[in-house]
Amino acid sequence: MMKQTSKQNLTMIAVFLPFFWLVSAVFAPAQAQSLVTYILTDPLTGVAIEGMDPVSYFTDPAPLKGQPQYEYTWMGVPWQFANEANMQVFMGHPEVYSPQYGGHGGMSMARGFVSDADPKIYTVFKGRLFLFYSAANREAFLLAPDAAALKGAEHWVTLSKTLSIR
Repeated sequence: MMKQTSKQNLTMIAVFLPFFWLVSAVFAPAQAQSLVTYILTDPLTGVAIEGMDPVSYFTDPAPLKGQPQYEYTWMGVPWQFANEANMQVFMGHPEVYSPQYGGHGGMSMARGFVSDADPKIYTVFKGRLFLFYSAANREAFLLAPDAAALKGAEHWVTLSKTLSIR
């Protein structure tokens, strides 16, 4: 009796496993896509650009880590700043100091897809902050920054609509 039940269970698994695989393959892209947010955030803390101070990219020799006591929520995401002054500056003009493409990889966006970025790999080009996935991506961007920024802006219009707000 035990052997017959085991055979029946294995047969049922063999029959229905392809169906479950097909269903998961069809619905998995929609679920995964919704996990990518409009503003790049730290997956553990939810803070924008891994807690780096976006204003410090423009005012200091290297970007500074933000502090929890200087936190401001913009576009539904907390942003942290190194000091009160930087927070006030950002509050006045967040669109100027926030990274392009929501902080997603600048060269990836120029190539037509969304990728994460490392806030420590960046460039400020024409008064705008661009973050990159790797140093090689930053170097590729800097070979033709005008063309890359223009292409990235074109792709961002379409790709940003596929990202969840929070």
